[in-house]
Amino acid sequence: MRIIVLKIGVLFALLIGFTTTLISDNSIPTLTKSKFILSGSKMIDPRSIAKIDEMGNELLDKTGISVYIYAKESYSNRKFNNMKDKISFIKSYEANITKNLKNPYIVLTTSLEDTHINLLISSDIKGILDKDDILDKYIIPLLASKDKNSMYAKVSAAMFNGYAAITDKVAEAKGIELKSSIGSVGTVTSTIWRVAMYTILVIGLIFYTIAVLKSKKD
Repeated sequence: MRIIVLKIGVLFALLIGFTTTLISDNSIPTLTKSKFILSGSKMIDPRSIAKIDEMGNELLDKTGISVYIYAKESYSNRKFNNMKDKISFIKSYEANITKNLKNPYIVLTTSLEDTHINLLISSDIKGILDKDDILDKYIIPLLASKDKNSMYAKVSAAMFNGYAAITDKVAEAKGIELKSSIGSVGTVTSTIWRVAMYTILVIGLIFYTIAVLKSKKD
């Protein structure tokens, strides 16, 4: 059983490696910071930061819309008595993130310890994209995966994937084409992760059932 589990782990690692390859390009220079990353640059791969900077600059030049990332390990070390208090705190915290930003803007936010992900969109472009579509298809599947991949790798992939999807959707809404777009790679990436997650879950349930049945026979 242990050997089989190890083989599954190797297969999953290969899937992760393939996903990383999809969002990486050796021709892209590396950066350690970008004006579009308000917080969390240390949590994102330098190659991804360089591409984020490229996509963000092109979108800003062509539409006047700024797309930002704000990522934290935690918004606060506080313990909340209930979910209502936690949500109230997060809303207040995120209001401070945007108070000095110039409209129009979109901010992709995440707090790992708070298990919180959000899109903050300025009022003048509220209907420019479907927030739930971006979060559910391009970001959450990467962050929510249960595997041995480091949280750094998950956040980096999720923020890059989400940022690329946002810029593409905004460009589409404005009827323009971004030369820096990664095209359908973001969709492929998130799809691979979802398939991998479901596959591992199903396989895990199968082996659990086999183990239970075997133990009953013994």
